[in-house]
Amino acid sequence: RCALTNGDIVSLKLLSEQVIAYARSYEDKLNVLYLVTCSLAFSSKLPESIEKSIEILANLGIDLQEWRSTEVCVQETMTLLTTRTDDEILNTRQMTDPTMIIALKFLGKLELGMTQTKPRSVPLVTQKIIELSLAKGMSPMSPIGFVYFGSFISKRGDLSSGYRSVKVALSLLDKVGKESAGEVICIATQVKIFVEPIQAALEHHNDGYTASMVTGDVFNALLNTILKNTCKYVAGVKLQTMREEYEKFFRLAKENNQSIFLVHVKQVQRDVLRLIGSDEEVTIPEEEKLVASNNSVLKTFCFRKAYISFMFRSYDDAKEYVLKFYDCRENAWANLM
Repeated sequence: RCALTNGDIVSLKLLSEQVIAYARSYEDKLNVLYLVTCSLAFSSKLPESIEKSIEILANLGIDLQEWRSTEVCVQETMTLLTTRTDDEILNTRQMTDPTMIIALKFLGKLELGMTQTKPRSVPLVTQKIIELSLAKGMSPMSPIGFVYFGSFISKRGDLSSGYRSVKVALSLLDKVGKESAGEVICIATQVKIFVEPIQAALEHHNDGYTASMVTGDVFNALLNTILKNTCKYVAGVKLQTMREEYEKFFRLAKENNQSIFLVHVKQVQRDVLRLIGSDEEVTIPEEEKLVASNNSVLKTFCFRKAYISFMFRSYDDAKEYVLKFYDCRENAWANLM
């Protein structure tokens, strides 16, 4: 776990191979297999991470290969939640089965991975987390299912139900522990800014950053930071201030080998420098690979290109990238940014 937190993928690989080789049972291997899937995700190997997680969950009796439409998943999950009061959900018993607890960790990790590469599968994963939590008890990962469901239905226009689900997720943290707090606060805040005053709501990302660092979750610490900076940038904070904020973020992402964040922040830095009038060049070695393999990175890339082209009145280029953005949008997570 220390190796993962420090972004030392090589050491994690060596240590995990030793644990797996000497483990007495499959259950004994599950915790280290979970760290392996996390390391794959953080080293730009999301498809492999997702495939391995699905395989492990199948071995635990949780089938994610079945095809179900988004509408069916959403309606069935809505029915589960509308037939229960918030108090009934919050007072659901605690999960005690250790194998099921680790299964929820794999499902929780799939939420974030699939939002970037297989967004149409996200409602099924969300439904599984909520179903298992209500049937077998709440685990430290249960809030993730509720917060992603709230985010998803909010994007579809049902902010009232989405906001309710988000608040339930945040309240669950006090019941099941703060292990997933960084991620839950991060997603919840992106819903809250559409309901609460944005200046106040954005400050919750600071809480998300702190909660993530306490648990060694560097990825969600960075995610909280970049989402806050993105909203501040769009809201018109001074460009020089944003340049300094993004430079600090870049150093933190580089120290922890978070290549997806490095690409994203460099794309924004490139825009900020052009708007300031700087001649400084921004090179992104990992950009081409990630744009080709990660739909969410591609969507962001097209948006940034369209935005800067429009700002400098290159309308033909702006139109081209807007069309590319819409072409890839359906295969990328429709988040609330």
